[in-house]
Amino acid sequence: MRILVVEDEKGIANFIHDGLKEEGFAVDVAGNGILGLELAQTNDYDCLLLDWMLPGLSGIELCRALRKENSSVPIIFLTAKDTVADTVFGLETGANDYIKKPFDFNELLARVRVQIRSAEDGNNILQCNDITLNPDTHQVIKNQKEISLTAKEFSLLEFLLRNKGKVCSRTRIIEHVWDMHFDADTSVIDVYINYLRKKLDPAGEKKYIETIRGAGYIMREWQ
Repeated sequence: MRILVVEDEKGIANFIHDGLKEEGFAVDVAGNGILGLELAQTNDYDCLLLDWMLPGLSGIELCRALRKENSSVPIIFLTAKDTVADTVFGLETGANDYIKKPFDFNELLARVRVQIRSAEDGNNILQCNDITLNPDTHQVIKNQKEISLTAKEFSLLEFLLRNKGKVCSRTRIIEHVWDMHFDADTSVIDVYINYLRKKLDPAGEKKYIETIRGAGYIMREWQ
């Protein structure tokens, strides 16, 4: 899952960036509204975290611009404003949620997950064949047994499951599982796919993740 954080206070931006990265998210950060709008218009994000007061373009203006383009990406405002009128104004602008500074990271994380889940019609538990993944508890179960995955392996599997039945190109995987600053050889994706395959099926008896030559990878229900 890929998140855009638009926040001009470096300490807060770094705090959010590091916390979300530890949870397995790919995270991009913009320090002003103009760059934030540019990134939001050119990349595919699962959720935006916008500071209210930003240099160049305010969070309110950024939100309005995206909604005018019919963007439905979930938006959460981060702000020190705390009146009911401010909350109503922010939501009426087009934001999905609103969290007041200072905030607890666990609360922010919960709100991000709620918005992503809501954007996907409330489908929180992901399943394909005999594999079940719960994003909230960070658990992967196969045949009633839990499989231990690293944060990056979990994020990769989650992305493939959220796109079950669709071919996921290396570009989309890099964008959503890593982030825009990831510039290493994309063969690292193949390495992590192999890690997953070995953990999901050590004996190599079943095709949980298929390789589509020249296109990417796919998970789909067995016939």
